[in-house]
Amino acid sequence: MIIGKTLFTTEQIQSKVIELANRISKDYKGKEIVMVGMLKGAFMFFADIVRHIKVPVLIDFIIASSYLGTDSSGEVIIHSDLKEDIENKHIIIVDDIIDTGITMNLIRERLLMRNPASLKICVFLDKEERRIVEVPVDYIGYKIPNEYVIGYGFDYKNNYRNLPYVAIFKKAHNKVK
Repeated sequence: MIIGKTLFTTEQIQSKVIELANRISKDYKGKEIVMVGMLKGAFMFFADIVRHIKVPVLIDFIIASSYLGTDSSGEVIIHSDLKEDIENKHIIIVDDIIDTGITMNLIRERLLMRNPASLKICVFLDKEERRIVEVPVDYIGYKIPNEYVIGYGFDYKNNYRNLPYVAIFKKAHNKVK
């Protein structure tokens, strides 16, 4: 396995997190919000952004997956759902990345059926060129090209999540002699 070019340094990540948290705080001034973290990938981004939001926040999580290795299976599995009642509450779904849109669309539709007062989406990375299902994303950290990334919660087979930066991930290919 090879870790490639760094896309975002720790400093760039934290600067963007503060910028997004300030926007959310301004947009929800005088309101309470329920921040819904998408696990496992969003755990670092979620923890960082919640710490910088200046309005009352309730926290909940959803565990969903659609990836096998570096490819999306297209099938979304919900491993754990919300514990909070979100009816008439302002919801922000926080995820590490949106690419195909399949998982986020399913989660968004499921939460909208619970009649929240509002529902917005915040992602750290947007891989727009892989989009299959269009999903309205309200807060975007960075747009990235169609590259597989690791670090800052992003993983390859549950490894590399602990890196404090985001880098391109490349598989090493064995050369035939």
